[in-house]
Amino acid sequence: MKRRTLPVAAAFAAAAALLLTACGGGDDKSTDNEKIAGADTGQSAEATPSAKSPSGPTDRPEITLPKDVDNKFENWETGQPAEDAVLSDVAQTVNAVDDAIIRGNADSATVAYYRQGNALVSAQKWIQAWLDEDLTWTGVTRYFKPDIKVADEDTAAVVYCADESKAYNKNRKTGKVDKTPSDESTYVTYSTQLKKNDKGVWQTTEVQSKRGDQTCAP
Repeated sequence: MKRRTLPVAAAFAAAAALLLTACGGGDDKSTDNEKIAGADTGQSAEATPSAKSPSGPTDRPEITLPKDVDNKFENWETGQPAEDAVLSDVAQTVNAVDDAIIRGNADSATVAYYRQGNALVSAQKWIQAWLDEDLTWTGVTRYFKPDIKVADEDTAAVVYCADESKAYNKNRKTGKVDKTPSDESTYVTYSTQLKKNDKGVWQTTEVQSKRGDQTCAP
């Protein structure tokens, strides 16, 4: 049983229409839940253990994931400062939620630093779902193919893919790792809306996920 078998649908607020508008519309394969751009087509990509260190506020919370947990962000820089600032904070919110799951803290201040509105509520529910099952996770999650649109100086949207094929549920009490195969797809598409706060942090305000989207599959 992989980490992906938890109830994703219960954890995320619907925001697709808003995201598609911010990103300039979708292609003819897109629905309210689907990614608006194509998936990795096999081209080589630079995988990094973490995204580029965020800049801006000096009071950013430090996030240090344990050695057995690795979030890899591939091609997470565009060379455009405005876009890279957004992508950096998207990576930070991913790490913040995983840090809260691992620490067992559904009311994490770090998550609240990077998420607000519906995205914060959904993250708290998602983290609590792990705690209710006495689960954490271990392994590697690969995040790739970010599709970013900066609408103006404080509004942006990012759609990206995740590959959870090497991430596994881990019993919080016993430490046992469950690698039982699942017939569900290991690929998830995330659609996010972000607003820059008065400190300059790009906070995620809306999130939606779709598992098994073919645009993310290899």
